[in-house]
Amino acid sequence: MPSTSPPSGGPSIAPPPAGQVEADVAAALAEDVGSGDVTAALLPDAADSAYLLCKEDAVICGRPWFDACHRALDPDVRIDWRVAEGDRVAAGTVLATLQGRSRALVTAERTSLNFMQTLSGTATVTAAHVEAVRGTGTGILDTRKTLPGLRVAQKYAVRVGGGHNHRMGLFDQVMLKENHVRAAGSLAAAIGAARAMHPALPLIVEVENLDELREALAAGCDRILIDDFDPDMRREAVAIARGAPFDSRIPLEVSGGVDLEGLREIAADGVDFISIGGLTKHVHAIDLSLKLGPPPA
Repeated sequence: MPSTSPPSGGPSIAPPPAGQVEADVAAALAEDVGSGDVTAALLPDAADSAYLLCKEDAVICGRPWFDACHRALDPDVRIDWRVAEGDRVAAGTVLATLQGRSRALVTAERTSLNFMQTLSGTATVTAAHVEAVRGTGTGILDTRKTLPGLRVAQKYAVRVGGGHNHRMGLFDQVMLKENHVRAAGSLAAAIGAARAMHPALPLIVEVENLDELREALAAGCDRILIDDFDPDMRREAVAIARGAPFDSRIPLEVSGGVDLEGLREIAADGVDFISIGGLTKHVHAIDLSLKLGPPPA
């Protein structure tokens, strides 16, 4: 698969793992098709064409899953894309045309659209958040609040929309919260235990006040999460982290109570990242349709 470019004009995005795409598609088709598509069986299994239409403004994402759905049912299907992954399109845009067997086109329709509408929705909302902080130097992060079974797909869509990925799961980064601090006896002790047990993994530390911030900065970690700080505390946190003796060595992440309207104000305070669960949790599916026949002139 070719790499893709996000709408922000940033670097190319690595394609999703082919094995994961195939597994996602196999599970989705098994769910939808079951023992066989009894409705498609009413159609003559003849050569036919179709076109994919986007009915609203969107950032397009999900081509690998769309293609895999159709090729799983008709390996000889021809799919001609008119847009690239990550392109912004207007309502009424024909995204692709297809040439294949009529029954396979109809059977793959809903599953392929489900992937495209969901992932385009995630990419579109991510792009809006990225645009809101453009020029501030603040990056937009996702979270683990994803649709079950679609984490890799949705996190890929976040990247296509110009955002960055937080940890993939519970295995690839260590994240300390109040329960860990309580168990260890202090924040510094919790950080020391985490470093000793997982020296090769990135360490993120959540702090609840400015004293804990100073303690985390002194103990050292890879990123500090300031959760639910009010604006005055947030600005003071930035000043502390940027000033001597810490000198901006550890980036700050904001989460909690973040919405699109207040995003720029938070970014303007100088934080490095803002994590937003709504990118993947509050999915607005993009309105798409797949119609048999040639596209309108």
